[in-house]
Amino acid sequence: MILILASDIDTGDAEYKRLLEHLDNLPNVSHRVHREIGTQSVVTEIYLIGDTSGLSENDMNALPCVERVVRVSQPYRVLGRHRDDHRPSYFEYQGLRFGQDTLHVFAGLCAVDNREHVEQTMRAVRDNGLQCTRMGAYKPRTNPYSFQGHGKDCLPYVFELAGKYDIRVIAMEVTHDSHVEEIREALEAAGNPTGVMLQIGTRNTQNFELLKAVGRQQDYPVLLKRGFGISLDESLNAAEYLASEGNRNVVFGLRGMKTGMGDPHRNFVDFAHVPAVKRLTRMPVCIDPSHSVGTRHASPDGIMDMCHVTAQGVIAGANMVLVDFHPEPSKALVDSAQALRLEEMPMFLEDVRIAREAYLQRAQLVGGNAA
Repeated sequence: MILILASDIDTGDAEYKRLLEHLDNLPNVSHRVHREIGTQSVVTEIYLIGDTSGLSENDMNALPCVERVVRVSQPYRVLGRHRDDHRPSYFEYQGLRFGQDTLHVFAGLCAVDNREHVEQTMRAVRDNGLQCTRMGAYKPRTNPYSFQGHGKDCLPYVFELAGKYDIRVIAMEVTHDSHVEEIREALEAAGNPTGVMLQIGTRNTQNFELLKAVGRQQDYPVLLKRGFGISLDESLNAAEYLASEGNRNVVFGLRGMKTGMGDPHRNFVDFAHVPAVKRLTRMPVCIDPSHSVGTRHASPDGIMDMCHVTAQGVIAGANMVLVDFHPEPSKALVDSAQALRLEEMPMFLEDVRIAREAYLQRAQLVGGNAA
């Protein structure tokens, strides 16, 4: 059960203290307070944990400071879409709205290799009307001898160039909690010219200590990629780890499943789960066609498989596309076989626009409220 309190409640107020005192005395029930600090208001929610089946919603609604009660109907307490739950399915960061009704394209380098390629990519991103990119500084690899990324050494020029080209948000993977502090320090040293969406990669979806550490910070939103060999439920519970520690600004990423059934693609494309995730949770949903397909192969119609599956995800209602581009794909240090060329960006974005328009028309056809 979730108690949503009146907006901008004063935690020093006597009524608030009376509420907590009452909750402390509930048998077999503990509680956790979560405060969401926005630009215009502060939202306070209290999560009741334990045997809440015997609690009356009317009694809970009558408690001091309580504005509304939500009965939890999904195992994902914080991020779940519960019955009669009208909490927003979006968050705002760096002046951009990330929600189940929006679409952002994060086009960029899977792995940063040098300053020149970063600048060429960011210039193309800006010139094509985008405000977001991806830049991999920390790269977990299957082979211990493969390139692991430049780490904190590349952060100063990545953030400097992001400011130069008006990039609002960079998706950047972290594999250790120390990386979060390295990013924070580099951003501050550069004057905070951009924002970062921390990415938890598929190999770390069940690294629970990393999830807890990243969840405890609330400065940066998080893109959590689905684990490549676990169920959707297990991956959604991984996202709940982040939220249970305090960070509810989470985007859920679909990137394909590791199974031979997906051949000849790199992974079995799981974009049919876009509407399922949106139905079960309040998280925006990201698709990663690059790591799902893994090649630039095209069908007889001339359209690359990567573009086909991107359209499938967008037409199903995806809210974010994470896609690899590189000025010289043959020289990319990571996943060169799947990177699109910068000159292909206009075509790719127009294809995304067509698919998004089709999704909006489909939603309108059934009376949906997609925006």
